[in-house]
Amino acid sequence: QVQLVESGGGLVQAGGSLRLSCVASGRTDVMGWFRQASGKERGFLAYDRRSANEIYYADSVKGRFTISRDDAKNAVYLQMNSLKSEDTAIYYCAAADAVRVGIRARDYAYWGQGTQVTVST
Repeated sequence: QVQLVESGGGLVQAGGSLRLSCVASGRTDVMGWFRQASGKERGFLAYDRRSANEIYYADSVKGRFTISRDDAKNAVYLQMNSLKSEDTAIYYCAAADAVRVGIRARDYAYWGQGTQVTVST
């Protein structure tokens, strides 16, 4: 059972940047990021699938967010630039040994507890 711990959230001005980190207790094929705004569904942001050397982004964050991982550290990162008020949410990292699709929360077996990102205007 893989344990995940996120960090790096906080309060940032609109247009600013944050870098989120997630450290896992073991290696998995797929690591990804989701977010959940108040009153909204948990939504997909990005994943990195090691076995396929594949990175995939949700349209809402393409060009602004960048996912990366360090397999030696079992870590995944999310660099977030040009933040907007609508990016305010709890951000979760997730991991899976394998996924059917990769963009659904149900695809991931392991989850962190989340880190709050608040973008002020």
